[in-house]
Amino acid sequence: MIDAKVLLADLTRLLKRLEDDLRERALSPASDVPELRAQLQAEWQAARDAGRTAETFESWAEQVITQAGVHWLLSCVFLRFIEDNGLVDRPWIAGTPQSGRLALARDRHDAYFRVHPHQNDRDYLFGCFREAGALPGLHTFFDGAHNPVFRLGISGDAAMAVMQFWQEVAADSGALIRDFTDPSWNTRFLGDLYQDLSEATRKRYALLQTPEFVEEFILDRTLTPAIHEFGYREVRLIDPTCGSGHFLLGGFHRLVEQWSNNEPGRNRRDIAQQALDAVAGVDLNPFAVAIARFRLLLAALQASDVQRLAGAPDFRIHVAIGDSLLHGRRFGLSATEDMFQGAEHFAETGLAHAYASEDLVEVQAILGRQYHAVVGNPPYIVVKDAALNAAYRRHYASCHMKYSLGAPFTERFFELAVTGQGSQPAGFVGLITANSFMKREFGARLIEQVLPRLDLSHVVDTSGAYIPGHGTPTVILFGRHRAPVAEGVRTVMGIKGEPSTPNDPAQGRVWSAILAQIDRAGSESEFVSVADTGRAVFAKHPWSIGGGGAADVKDSIEATSTSTVGKLAIEMGVFGMTNADEVMLAPGAVFARQRVEAEFRRPLVVGDLVRDWSVTPTDDALFPYCQEQPVALADAPRLAAWLWSCRTVLGNRATFGKSTYFDEGRPWWAWHQVAIRRISTPLTITFAFVATHNHFVLDRGGKVFNRTAPVIKLPAGASEDEHLGLLGLLNSSVACFWLKQVCQNRGSTVDQRGARQRTAPFEDFYEIGAGLLKDLPLSHTRPVDITTRLDRLAQELAACSPAALLATASPEMRHSDEKT
Repeated sequence: MIDAKVLLADLTRLLKRLEDDLRERALSPASDVPELRAQLQAEWQAARDAGRTAETFESWAEQVITQAGVHWLLSCVFLRFIEDNGLVDRPWIAGTPQSGRLALARDRHDAYFRVHPHQNDRDYLFGCFREAGALPGLHTFFDGAHNPVFRLGISGDAAMAVMQFWQEVAADSGALIRDFTDPSWNTRFLGDLYQDLSEATRKRYALLQTPEFVEEFILDRTLTPAIHEFGYREVRLIDPTCGSGHFLLGGFHRLVEQWSNNEPGRNRRDIAQQALDAVAGVDLNPFAVAIARFRLLLAALQASDVQRLAGAPDFRIHVAIGDSLLHGRRFGLSATEDMFQGAEHFAETGLAHAYASEDLVEVQAILGRQYHAVVGNPPYIVVKDAALNAAYRRHYASCHMKYSLGAPFTERFFELAVTGQGSQPAGFVGLITANSFMKREFGARLIEQVLPRLDLSHVVDTSGAYIPGHGTPTVILFGRHRAPVAEGVRTVMGIKGEPSTPNDPAQGRVWSAILAQIDRAGSESEFVSVADTGRAVFAKHPWSIGGGGAADVKDSIEATSTSTVGKLAIEMGVFGMTNADEVMLAPGAVFARQRVEAEFRRPLVVGDLVRDWSVTPTDDALFPYCQEQPVALADAPRLAAWLWSCRTVLGNRATFGKSTYFDEGRPWWAWHQVAIRRISTPLTITFAFVATHNHFVLDRGGKVFNRTAPVIKLPAGASEDEHLGLLGLLNSSVACFWLKQVCQNRGSTVDQRGARQRTAPFEDFYEIGAGLLKDLPLSHTRPVDITTRLDRLAQELAACSPAALLATASPEMRHSDEKT
């Protein structure tokens, strides 16, 4: 049996070797196969022309090379698994020495080169792949039109290293080091390869396996009721972001069980095919799809009691490479087709562009119909590719501001479910996604425009549960693709996070509480409370689903308030950002030694240093402005001397128009973004954008603020007492409670398995945005006296700090301290 961790480490090293080899062959000007670069450039240009990518060729080609390298490894893994588990009579690559299969593989290798003496190991592997592809069920893995190994071939030397890797034996025992023999045919290890084999790919596609206990919970509340309502013969399931296929595999096993129980006399092979026909998946990542297909094939072979591929049925597997957000038809509610903005542009066929690895016909067919159960764990990342970002915005109403992909995928999941209308029942939807849309501003459209038109049935707060791999706080949504039915939404609200790392995450105390209470409205435990919340609450952004009565307390605070921060302030938000901190920031003493003009540098306030009623800047920032305009460098020679060596870097900063400072004629020495009017008056309230608690400070002028320390400006005539009165409310425990209900909880510690582990609420960090802070309710009275005292004590304490004492010391003392 294979050791998954050791295999992953070994393959990661081998992948780097293959990536270097492919890079040399496909991208190097000295390559002996220049047609490879031409092919890649043609594919990249077609994607650019279709508006599917705005990446540079070099960046785009890197991920294609990684995909090809991974496919070379996975293709061999598939063959090795088939060989070691006796699915073929004679091995191609290796086998256990004890059984004599390693010798058979080597004999086969030698025989090939006696017939083809001028070829190399790449040609041999190509021959193995083609021969395997002729076996029933394997043509989708070794299809020359789509598997990148046939388009991007490694060199003969690299192929030789691959062969030696798989045939390596232990010196002490003579056993094969990488033995895939497993009587149970367990393919879970392939999920680990999918997620962790390539760090760059994992980040690019946000690769993340869904734990089995989460998958079972979601299937219990989607596929199972769908079977009861639509019947096991009719039901269809799709995972539009299938990854390595956990949901598909779980759905397949459930459907095999249904067919077997209801029709025990039916042929096992037919049952397996019926179950395969009922599950479908799509993913953007080619090697994720390859793994999902392989896992389903092995599951079908087991279900049909097939032990040899030669006599196996040629199973049809409905898993394809593509973009579920762009490919396929769009399906809206019958009365609200306008909800899906931009659908008319590709309502019937979807995006016409396909990469070389994609089968456009197959993916359009899968996404061209609706399903009775739609499940999955969509990626949560922010799209960085400008063209792709714009394409999603054109087609999904939920793409707002700097959105997470979880927003449009939530919209897409619902529309892929069968639309409920008239006598036609609606399909079921279940997904686990990042909860950031609930409180960050980008989620406003999803919450206020999309979800109110759909039958959202359950909102389950899983942010406090221990879910391996999910470092991002999550929520599970259930619903049906129809207009809202019930007046309430079953809400599982978190009270307390997992107190420690459970040995078995499926038995974690928070997760166990969710399972035990979800069907008991009005129940409350140490970890969660459950209620049927009025639907209107979920039609307004942000959502507040604090358990244990927290939501009711929040409502009471708002009901008794007389004003809000937004009504008092004339401006709130970020003061500025340089987008060149490496050049613009340095300790004040450094700028002083270089004699940079004092009027063009100021202490910089950053959010991490806004704590306990005071702020003590550690760096200065160059601030090259005079009367709200960038200063002419001729008037600031020492500033110019500091900046000149970085002129090219500064001038090539990207502007909001996606060009450069040089292109637009902007002063290359200016800040990227700045609102100078926000320091036109000396008194400014600033706060920590990310912190465990509310930290607000009154600054009395002379400083500048980066994006992690937003500012609040009161009217120009506001007195210091007015500022202090507001400051007292902002730093109060009531404000702290309210902010924790509406602001995004970023979580706290992360264990080695990547699961969010909240050992104490005090450790959680919250993102306090100005857009939410403006709605903070305020009382009529202001605690000016106590705030004034706290502010004075904070100033006195800051005056005793080493930095403050050194600043007032004599030059001789400062010089002595610097030497020390």
